[in-house]
Amino acid sequence: MIFFATLPPHRGFVQNRYMYFVYLLRSQKDGGYYIGQTDSIDRRLHQHLDGKVNSTGSRLPVELLYYEAYSSRTQAIQRELQLKQFGSAYVGLLKRIDLR
Repeated sequence: MIFFATLPPHRGFVQNRYMYFVYLLRSQKDGGYYIGQTDSIDRRLHQHLDGKVNSTGSRLPVELLYYEAYSSRTQAIQRELQLKQFGSAYVGLLKRIDLR
């Protein structure tokens, strides 16, 4: 099952112990996007915001635009890789969340 959201979950978000997430960040510095996956959206978002992630550390601040939740890491990794091909899945996601 997939859950969609466009609001940051780090305040009051309750996570199932066995959920995995694919997420989309936007750099407020350069407008670029970052796609990632994690088993803890709250922890990972804070790592990004604290500058502890090499890929986004120089692009701070970043904002969480979107995430999807999956019941297995395999599904989350497959979706992350699908989006990182920057093909129709990526374009479709941006259109669905009104970024294109």
